[in-house]
Amino acid sequence: MGINLVIAVTDWDWFQMLRQKPDLAEVNFWAPSASSFRALTPGEMFLFKLHSPRNFIVGGGVFAYSNNLPCSLAWAAFGEANGAWSAQEMRARIAKYRKADPADRSDFRIGCRILTQPFFLDEADWIPVPPSWSPNIVSFKTYNTGDAEGLSLWNAIDDLRNKATVLGLADPPARYGEPHLVRPRLGQGTFRVLVTDIYHRVAR
Repeated sequence: MGINLVIAVTDWDWFQMLRQKPDLAEVNFWAPSASSFRALTPGEMFLFKLHSPRNFIVGGGVFAYSNNLPCSLAWAAFGEANGAWSAQEMRARIAKYRKADPADRSDFRIGCRILTQPFFLDEADWIPVPPSWSPNIVSFKTYNTGDAEGLSLWNAIDDLRNKATVLGLADPPARYGEPHLVRPRLGQGTFRVLVTDIYHRVAR
């Protein structure tokens, strides 16, 4: 079957801010609108690329969990790990992507993809997107290590994650050769969201 990897398009400001905080145990890769995300199993690799014309993979993390949350709760759970310096900055960025009325004070519900063990590549290590990547993709594309492109991508990421220069990995993982799931290390934010989700399901 192979291991899935997702390449998702990210905001430059989100990336630029988070790469300055390599000590984070988890980050929230959010989408401006609530949406389901079933492309990955916990432990598979979630990668992010910059908007065109910067067609490079610049980092990633181990996918842990996906949920839809009001932006206020996402901020309370993850704070600056949302890729913004303040709740106001995060909300303004969400409103911009939603093309919302500036007067709209709704607590926007957003899609949250929680990544643990995030890493951010030095510019010299940025990886060009695979040949099959289309400039028309605005969200994400899934690859699999059972295919040549997916395996090549996995190997490139595996090599870089084992380099001491990769930001966000103080303890590079041991090499195991074959592609494998990585056990997500759940942080406080992820745990808080999981507990909230379980509570609401039980209360229904």
